[in-house]
Amino acid sequence: MQIRSFIPITFYFALVAAPLPSLGAEDYDVIVRRGLIFDGSGGPPSVGDVAMSKDMIAAIGDLTGKTARSEINGSGLAVAPGFINMLSWANESLLEDGRSQGDIRQGVTLEVMGEGESMGPLNAKMKKEMIASQADIKYPIKWTTLGEYLEHLQKCGVSPNVASYVGATTVRIHEIGYADRPPTAAELERMRQLVRQAMEEGALGVGSSLIYAPAFYAKTDELIALCQVASSYGGMYISHLRSEGNQFLQALDELITIAREAKISTEIYHLKAAGQSNWSKLDAAVQKIEAARAGGLRITADMYTYLAGATGLNASMPPWVQEGGYAEWAKRLKDPAVRERVKREMVTPTDKWESLYLAAGSPDKVLLIAFKNPKLRAFTGKTLAEVAKLRGKSPEETAMDLVIEDGSRVGTVYFMMSEDNVRKEIRLPWVSFGSDEGSYAPRGVFLKSNPHPRAYGNVARLLGRYVRDEKIIPLEEAVHRLTALPAENLKLDRRGALKPGHFADIVVFDPAKIQDHATFDKPHQYATGMVHVFVNGTQVLKDGEHTGATPGRVVRGPGWNARTRNSNPPP
Repeated sequence: MQIRSFIPITFYFALVAAPLPSLGAEDYDVIVRRGLIFDGSGGPPSVGDVAMSKDMIAAIGDLTGKTARSEINGSGLAVAPGFINMLSWANESLLEDGRSQGDIRQGVTLEVMGEGESMGPLNAKMKKEMIASQADIKYPIKWTTLGEYLEHLQKCGVSPNVASYVGATTVRIHEIGYADRPPTAAELERMRQLVRQAMEEGALGVGSSLIYAPAFYAKTDELIALCQVASSYGGMYISHLRSEGNQFLQALDELITIAREAKISTEIYHLKAAGQSNWSKLDAAVQKIEAARAGGLRITADMYTYLAGATGLNASMPPWVQEGGYAEWAKRLKDPAVRERVKREMVTPTDKWESLYLAAGSPDKVLLIAFKNPKLRAFTGKTLAEVAKLRGKSPEETAMDLVIEDGSRVGTVYFMMSEDNVRKEIRLPWVSFGSDEGSYAPRGVFLKSNPHPRAYGNVARLLGRYVRDEKIIPLEEAVHRLTALPAENLKLDRRGALKPGHFADIVVFDPAKIQDHATFDKPHQYATGMVHVFVNGTQVLKDGEHTGATPGRVVRGPGWNARTRNSNPPP
């Protein structure tokens, strides 16, 4: 892409705000000179200068004659607000390495966590289970609430900003455990109180992930009750739908019902139609969402830019066999009668639960990527079909054996989406982007398993393949949907736009060179083309290399400080 094709006839525009008072000999801390400025609004870019003072954007425009302690030549480079990862699983990877290398090198300055499960609130039993389930990344649990976890990250030192939803699954486990039953009135009230506390600590809203046990056991009215609390604080409901396949449209109806009944803005995690037989449903789903939006509901979505999803072998097996948690699941899988039933249900099409095994279509499209048991790691990168052949068993029996032997659900990739649908989703103006992965580095414990390549390439793949090469959407729109759109949806304070008075989360990249390199075979490969990244005014990426700085902060939702300003209890 030729940068000059974007440049308006007028090379500079007037200052949008008066510069801050002089910092002594220099006017500002940092000036990025003559960059192609994408302010996040989605409008056309303009060439100009961006100045930072301390942790804020101080001025934008023609800063000729102004000085700074540090200057960056932005000529030929795009300058944009920091990118927001709307679906991050960096909750553990940041405890191992706070530098967030995989995402920082793509320009991600805010990690948004909490897809169904969040790192709080916890009780003693949950803490014990979390420690027992830890695999390669080991860490003490020095927090109890979600707010305490986020503050713990900031205290430890992280390069990106961090935020989280409170998990509907987490509050359910806190009060009910892994049982397949509705909460009692008292249990539900305690769950609502946990949501209330999380919102006042800065949670963004309630997140759910409804294909997995025990979240699968939650009925719509339970979710509405939790979302009413979040709504009273201005929060959002965000959901991995109960189905993205056979019951895709019905699952959308549930989300719309929750939005309407709880009077809450909602977002769909990783919008997709999973399984070839369901690909044609995407158009009807989009029509349903846009009709709801036209009717006054605030419904948005996010996506990742790949044809495969990643989760575990639990998504191949019916929820009933998983009731009670992993230990009970593994125990049942050792029973011959149970194994026969599970084997039968794994290969039988159904509308009763979401089977990603069937959505993939065949075991050669089920890729095993992460094991807890070192003895099984030789199978990393092999398909379920290949491992079954090596073991001389059916793929279904092999899946059950691996769950038992590994002591975990086993990290798994399912190839189940359509390239045409990915392009359609990218064109939707109300869709933002999330990696659905951690943020890793090609070093240490991270090399003991294979992540989905989206961990290293989700944003770069969007900007390189789909924006520059295929021209699915223009660059200014892509920047808007990586920045201002999610920031507005989340009601963030002074984030997501290049404006004086906003926090200085800023990325500088080469649109002609931004590129993902991670593959399913070799996922631990950094993206390239990101040149400089600032988080809260501190440079964390310089000339493409990490500086080691960890200026990330907790970014809190609209319920923060509500203890003092919300005197009326939620409905």
